[in-house]
Amino acid sequence: MSDATLHATEQNPDDFAVQISDQVESFLVAVTEVAKGDEPDSAVPFLLLEVSQLLLAGGRLGAHEDIVPDERYEPDPGPEADVDDLRENLARLLEPIDVYSEVFDPYEPRKAPVPARISDDLTDVITDLRHGMVHYRAGRTSEALWWWQFSYFSNWGATASATLRALHSVLAHVRLNQPLEELDGLDTDQGIGDDTLEFEAGRVMAEEIGGGLGQGQVK
Repeated sequence: MSDATLHATEQNPDDFAVQISDQVESFLVAVTEVAKGDEPDSAVPFLLLEVSQLLLAGGRLGAHEDIVPDERYEPDPGPEADVDDLRENLARLLEPIDVYSEVFDPYEPRKAPVPARISDDLTDVITDLRHGMVHYRAGRTSEALWWWQFSYFSNWGATASATLRALHSVLAHVRLNQPLEELDGLDTDQGIGDDTLEFEAGRVMAEEIGGGLGQGQVK
């Protein structure tokens, strides 16, 4: 699949490359806006929506035939953009529910859940997506699609899926009026035993999440 072929209908909104790049760009812009903290009441439902839409693009990439870039070696995309400020802003915004537990591989038996952070996951996904977007904007469409497809399988697909489950759990607790368990002293640098498999939620109860994070309407 050459760049010439992929660019032949570049302006066509039905073109695969255009649709994938649009969904990637939408996610990048949306999460950056959420991280500004201007609308904290809608942060969780809005992130749930954006991650869900991104995973649709990931599913399409996963179902697509293997994309082979034109060049044998990846062109240098330049230095990676710094994401520390974005990560810190998301961590502050999501602080009550940022840490959660996740099973790394559901097909590996008897694996204990490990702690993770939504803020880390989102910035990790963004780093992968931005890398491909640099190629896309430079006109290296097949390289961009190859990178997005490869990193979907190797990293951001699983990371975004875990984040989606965490966000869904938070919203489900709020909408179903089921307070989250209080778990003291757990963080991402600690293991989680078999007796503490609930999602790490700090000292948050459902009404606190609803007031500050979960009940706003997505426009």
